[in-house]
Amino acid sequence: MAGIIDCPSPNYDERTLPISMVVLHYTGMRDAASAFRRLTDPEAKVSAHYMISEDGQVVRLVEESKRAWHAGKSYWRGISNVNSASIGIELVNPGHEFGYRPFPEEQMAALVTLMMGIVPRYRITRGNIVGHSDIAPARKEDPGELFDWERLAKLRLALPRPRAFLTDPHWSDSGFLLALERFGYDIVEPEAAVRAFQRRFRPENLDGVIDGECRAILLSLLTGGDKAAALRNEHH
Repeated sequence: MAGIIDCPSPNYDERTLPISMVVLHYTGMRDAASAFRRLTDPEAKVSAHYMISEDGQVVRLVEESKRAWHAGKSYWRGISNVNSASIGIELVNPGHEFGYRPFPEEQMAALVTLMMGIVPRYRITRGNIVGHSDIAPARKEDPGELFDWERLAKLRLALPRPRAFLTDPHWSDSGFLLALERFGYDIVEPEAAVRAFQRRFRPENLDGVIDGECRAILLSLLTGGDKAAALRNEHH
């Protein structure tokens, strides 16, 4: 990864919470230049700590010690002031509006290198490494269903998608939503919350419908994932 370029944004203030999260975004604009202009425009009142271009160049816009303005109205695991508790990373990508596409190798490699520094520095747990859609399901879709969460998960930089020993607990829909809230999501808009969960843990089908596969994946996540399931299976 090339060195980090400092291009300070005026859009930040002081944190009121310790850093405990990483939030991943896509820029959702036509190109890197327009994204950079917006993230440094005092009128726009938005920013992030880092922006990573498609060729892997990392730009630091806000110092980690300061609060960048990337999350907007959001919620995760009891925290509603997500900006104060998180590091925000923007990945240059046109997003769903302008021709959404996969994230190139150079960009993903740069993201991994950056996160390898951030995550241990603040002892951020894998369950607190989230996408913008996870913390604002009714408003946001980024980084979206093409983002390679599995790559991060293999490096313990995100929770892996459960795949082994999946069992449908046959919860009612309201039971599923309560479990989803316990996992961390804001469920005020239920279908949006289900779709955000699918985008993160079952991206091949984003129908917003609670089904046996969604229930089984969520149950596994709440009980320790594949590793815990394998251990339980050995003991039976």
